[in-house]
Amino acid sequence: MKPRVAFFDFASCEGCQLQVINLEEKILDLIDVVEVVSFREAMKESSDDYDIAFVEGSIMRPMDEERLKRIRKNARILVALGACACIGGVNRLRNEWSVDEVKKEVYDEADIEGNRLFDVFPTKAVDEVVDVDFRIPGCPINREEFAKVVAHLAIGKEPRLPSYPVCVECKKNENICVFELGKFCLGPVTRAGCNAICPTHGDGCEGCRGYLDDPRMEAAKDVLRKYGVSFDEMMKRFNMFNYRKGAI
Repeated sequence: MKPRVAFFDFASCEGCQLQVINLEEKILDLIDVVEVVSFREAMKESSDDYDIAFVEGSIMRPMDEERLKRIRKNARILVALGACACIGGVNRLRNEWSVDEVKKEVYDEADIEGNRLFDVFPTKAVDEVVDVDFRIPGCPINREEFAKVVAHLAIGKEPRLPSYPVCVECKKNENICVFELGKFCLGPVTRAGCNAICPTHGDGCEGCRGYLDDPRMEAAKDVLRKYGVSFDEMMKRFNMFNYRKGAI
């Protein structure tokens, strides 16, 4: 019997699920090995009977925590899908300010009292609420990587993320280092797996796939010094997706 797969979303733009749809005809290959029973962006049907849950988005409300725990209870395997689910993503930037400050900045004096959307707590990644079996990082995810993960899970094989930096993929793609182009890049400390999509198109890596397990910070500092960039600037840039309180 094929594993039953369901997709769920929390605080996010749902761009990672869109990447799944962007597989187009390759989706047919996945349907050969799994049965999709819930996927709001692609089908009306839904089911609470599933083996593998793909969860996109960060957790920001008590009701989100409760729903996520139910999903975890039902799923044999839970996969965090994208930067928001894996590391909190851009939503975590909100943690720098209080809820009242954020409401004031966005809505000013608009009448929003009683809106349950503001029953929130500091943004959390999925693994801060429940156990996560695997992560597919990125903003958005790399759809080819997603397809490989599904293929592995369908046969009971554990997927593995790359353990090397984005710089390795730049070398493979024969890219000119964007530092040489006068641009900033977090590639030296960011986990590969995106095929260096941003540097390949002339932009610096923004760190959306998170730190390497061993980011070799001293080597990264050497690169920064070579191009006249401070370590503090690198850490500030990293906060877009990997926020730390008080670092902005």
